[in-house]
Order: sequence, then structure tokens, then C-alpha cells
Amino acid sequence: MASKESRPTARLTDRGAATKARIVAGAASLVQEHGVAGTSLDAVMTATNTSRSQLYHYFDNKDALIGEVIKTQFGRVIAAQEPLLRELSSWEGLQRWCDHLVTMVRETQGVGGCPLGSLVSELADRSESARLELARSFAEWQSYLSAGFAAMRDNDELSAEADVDDLALTMMSALQGGLLMAQTTRSARPLELALNMALGHTAGYRRKTTQKPPPP
Repeated sequence: MASKESRPTARLTDRGAATKARIVAGAASLVQEHGVAGTSLDAVMTATNTSRSQLYHYFDNKDALIGEVIKTQFGRVIAAQEPLLRELSSWEGLQRWCDHLVTMVRETQGVGGCPLGSLVSELADRSESARLELARSFAEWQSYLSAGFAAMRDNDELSAEADVDDLALTMMSALQGGLLMAQTTRSARPLELALNMALGHTAGYRRKTTQKPPPP
């Protein structure tokens, strides 16, 4: 796949922005259901009631459209985890986030998997521009974890030796592996186990609180 991005245009009118957003949202829904390979531009035009000239006014080609789809899917992923992602500055906040993820997957039985992770297998080895966009999305997602672990370290919940970026990468890797297995088995159990293992690894860096002696 080529590596062109969306057309550099002047600032869109409200109507133009709405049309572009409608195209991207429709494409994202089709990709979620049929995959990238199974989603043609003709199908996008039909689903969004868009003409070919309209489509190519906003996007040079399918690659550019898929780049916007990745951004849209990332936005949906983050929105589904707010505000918990901003409350990862304590062990309790980290546990709440993990529990929330398991609950979401339990409700869907893993159907659909991760909106971002499902695109990796299709795009990472055939489109460098898409791979880079996916990498940026995962890096931003992971940055919430890094910031949370850094706050925990600053608050003396984690030891000074804790590498917050490595801990965040460990947690993200457990999450993605767990989501893949949950999608395959139609069960939240693999995700629950994977996150618990990552939590156990992180717990190894927790500071031991000094217990106060009982009152006389």
C-alpha cells in the first residue's frame, strides 16, 4: 500500500467537516465488521451516501482513509476507558482500570477484539504508513500507563528502581495478548489472567509500607 496521507486542504467548512467525519465513521464501521481487505471504497461510498468525487476530495486513496480510520478507532478506545485512564496514579486506580477492561470484555465475550489490535495483523506488514499510525496510537495509549506509574513512583507507591515505561509496556502487552485470546475463546478469562500476571509483576516494585506499632 502507498503511504499517502489525507489531502492537505484549507480549513474545512462545517458541512465539509461533517461529510469527512461521516465518511470516516462509515469506513470504520465497515472495517470493524469486514476488515480492511473486505472494505472497498465503493462499499464506503454506498454506506455513507457519498459520491466518488466527494470521497476523493478528502482522501487521495484508500490508504489515506484507513489512516483516518485508525485515528477514529483509537479515539473510541480511549473514550471507552475515560476517566479511568487519568486515574492511574494509585494502585487502586490501576486495579479499577484492569477490572473495567475485564468487565467490558465479559459483556461482549471478546467479540470484535481490540479495535486497534485487529488492524495490526492486517496492516503492519503491508503498509508502513498504517504501521506507523498504529504505533503512534499504541504509544499514546501506553503513555497513560507510563504517567500513572510515574505518579505512583513519585508518591512512593513504587520503588525508585521501577522503570515506568517498561512497566507500561508490560501491561500493554498483557492487555493485547489477553484481548486476542479473549476474542478467540469468547471468554474474558484469558484477559483477566494476563492482566493479573502483569499486576503481579508490577507489585514486585511496590514499596512495603512500614507498619506502625499497635498503641499500648
